[in-house]
Parts: sequence; C-alpha cells; structure tokens
Amino acid sequence: MVENILQGLYQLVEDRRKNPVVASYTNYLQDKGDDYIARKIGEETIELILALKDKEKAAIIHETADILYHLTVAIENVGITWDEIANELRSRRIVGFH
Repeated sequence: MVENILQGLYQLVEDRRKNPVVASYTNYLQDKGDDYIARKIGEETIELILALKDKEKAAIIHETADILYHLTVAIENVGITWDEIANELRSRRIVGFH
C-alpha cells in the first residue's frame, strides 16, 4: 500500500512537470529548483523533529507527509525513482522485500 501511494505521488509530480497546471505548488517547486526544494525539506524536517520531541501524533503524521511529498519532488527533479530507493534499502537488508 505504501509503495502504491509513493508511486502515485511520484506519477503526479512527474505529470505536473510534463503538463504544468496554473497555480500548482508542485510546479512552483519544480520551477524554483533543487536548492529551494532542499531548503523546504530542511524546514519540514525541523518541524518533524519538534513534533517528535513533543510527541504530537497529528503533527508527526502531517510533517512526515510533507517530507515525503517534498522528497518526491526532489528525487523526481533529478531523475531518481522510489523504486531505486527501495532497491537501495533491499540491498542493505533493511526492508524485508523479497
């Protein structure tokens, strides 16, 4: 299920690049480029750290989703897929994929 969600998100980000939409936040990030996207990932990570510190479950979920979204924009922007990242995790034997 998680893989399907990440794949769907990736496809949405990829589609926005190919078919821009007026006022799309995804297109805005893509236009701003890697440095801006990296800063957004940093901001969201700090927000997640604070939520974790305070054990705020709703905020942890929200900030984790924000990070996954911004990571998806970042990796798509440089031509990396979630499959490649999953393969890296498999090679480390972190994830129990067969």
